[in-house]
Amino acid sequence: MVQKAKILLVDDRPENLLALEAILSALDQTLVRASSGEEALKALLTDDFAVILLDVQMPGMDGFETAAHIKRRERTRDIPIIFLTAINHGPHHTFRGYAAGAVDYISKPFDPWVLRAKVSVFVELYMKNCQLREQASLLRLQLEGNGNDAGGEAKESAGLLAELSARLAAVEEQAEALTKQLNDESTDAAAVATAAHLERKLTGLRRALDALEPGTGSTSSVSSQN
Repeated sequence: MVQKAKILLVDDRPENLLALEAILSALDQTLVRASSGEEALKALLTDDFAVILLDVQMPGMDGFETAAHIKRRERTRDIPIIFLTAINHGPHHTFRGYAAGAVDYISKPFDPWVLRAKVSVFVELYMKNCQLREQASLLRLQLEGNGNDAGGEAKESAGLLAELSARLAAVEEQAEALTKQLNDESTDAAAVATAAHLERKLTGLRRALDALEPGTGSTSSVSSQN
């Protein structure tokens, strides 16, 4: 069963949170509410989120300050932040949002379809990253387990590497299709850049798998013992 991604909604007005939930419910992901910057930071201590929708104008800790705290934490610094604002003070105000670490900046009232489409891109990228981490963890555990059985190590490792390579190929194909879709639809540069970052991670994992093939890297020294 594929675990649902969590989306953090941060706004001090309950009616705005309700509206966001109504728009994003069609994505069938887990929506988490936070009515202040402090509450958002608390939620980020324990849960992993695919994307954060962050209101700029909030009493106490505003959106800019909240984003600054998020980006200073190693655990949360890479979570995409979409700023939502009902005010528009021109390019300088927008630049401040991007400088605070936002990947996008949307003014209210916003188009529900556009917001849902933008969020869905980051949810999909998050899911692909989760798949990468799971495959890397499986590879590490299996190789460690095989190390305790020298007799069948080469055969089992070869089968495992073949299986992981096939799974990785499926993820690579999906990531390539996603990148092509983003480029064809002229999506905002931030989403395209995030997709490119995912492809670079996939390339790194592919190289790591290739290095484990018999006759290369560390696997060759292990195989020579049989």
